[in-house]
Amino acid sequence: MSDELLTHEEDGILVMTINRPEAKNAMTKAASEAIAAALDRLDAEDHLRVGILTGAGGTFCSGMDLKGFLRGESPSVPGRGFGGLTEQKPAKPLIAAVEGYALAGGLELMIACDLVVASSSAKFGIPEAKRGLVAAAGGLMVLPDLIPYKLAMELALTGEFISAQRAYELGLINRITEGAALDGAMELARTIIANGPLAVRISKQIMEQSRGWPRETRYAEQAKLLPLVFMSEDAREGSLAFAEKRSPNWQGK
Repeated sequence: MSDELLTHEEDGILVMTINRPEAKNAMTKAASEAIAAALDRLDAEDHLRVGILTGAGGTFCSGMDLKGFLRGESPSVPGRGFGGLTEQKPAKPLIAAVEGYALAGGLELMIACDLVVASSSAKFGIPEAKRGLVAAAGGLMVLPDLIPYKLAMELALTGEFISAQRAYELGLINRITEGAALDGAMELARTIIANGPLAVRISKQIMEQSRGWPRETRYAEQAKLLPLVFMSEDAREGSLAFAEKRSPNWQGK
């Protein structure tokens, strides 16, 4: 694991911190590979239930490391995309905890996460055009699915930033915190962990995949995944716990 990414776990939450504060956490190849490895760990280890991606030193990520770009370095992982994330997401929930700037590739990392908690002072944008580049890690393709098309076009063509409040109004982020974004992300993660792990994972899978299902076959496609939940031990445990007025003891099976 590269020292450009710090990881620690707490209560089933894997926190991944991009650790290049001197460069505003600009993404490098080493950091991308470390994120990809950490996300593999998140999915592989049963006791880990939710991941949080954040940045050190008061910034989430300022995008691609331009010095590395000039050296010919690509901050992507084949098959995984920019930051080891934008083209292949983990099966388990991933929350972005944003302080400071989420710009260019940093914004693309953020929108690749399932949920976003941001500090009230955070700023967001895809300013690649200001450097003669384009937001090729999903910004131009994914952002119009998340916010109104014309506003996404304005962000892409002007390169201007928006505030946390504006991002929240547009539905780009879930929660704004006055304190540390990581604290808010941990609170959100613990709320998710209280729920059945199979139900959470399959809910995420259906929501992601159903966007590409033809309308006339949606329910048939969904039906292929439902037995994994409804015939599980967790489904029975959730019902028993409700009837017995106690907290469920989830087994993830």
